[in-house]
Amino acid sequence: MHSRLIFYIPLALFCIISIYLGIGLTLDPKKLPNMLEGKPVPVFKLPPIKNRDDNGFSSTDLIGAVSLVNIFGSWCAACRIEHPFLMELHAGGKVTIHGINWREESPDGGSSWLKRYGDPYNLVGDDPHSKAAIAFGVTGAPETFLIDQKGVVRYKHIGPINRKIWKDLLWPMIEKLQTKKGS
Repeated sequence: MHSRLIFYIPLALFCIISIYLGIGLTLDPKKLPNMLEGKPVPVFKLPPIKNRDDNGFSSTDLIGAVSLVNIFGSWCAACRIEHPFLMELHAGGKVTIHGINWREESPDGGSSWLKRYGDPYNLVGDDPHSKAAIAFGVTGAPETFLIDQKGVVRYKHIGPINRKIWKDLLWPMIEKLQTKKGS
């Protein structure tokens, strides 16, 4: 009798592992928990990217207006897909977009990329050592954070923003936040 149980143990372990893996396959990887949602933006101060005439970008720049913070890099294929839509958003002027240029291989990578494809950002900070990215909990680029007037993170979007995500998700949240200016 005991010798037969030994044959059932691997089968039982296989079934248990299969159940856990099956559950994992039903989860949406884009819905990772956002530990910052509802909390103030982490404190950061980044220098400007090369060949840009501003003072860089810091957490204090996120007080006073609803804005988006977009994590990007010239090395990022998905950022290239997202970029034309960010240019449209910038041209529309409905929300301020700031950028964090993350882990460039060369010091002028980000500025060359923005010169080539256009610059949708009000302010851009250079984050070559991932200090701000780690503080924001970035897992990859692009990622975009919706920040309210008080500097509180309201939403984190993983992946490229497109017209559907803008229309169905981000713009309604931005409109709601912009109408709460006095609160």
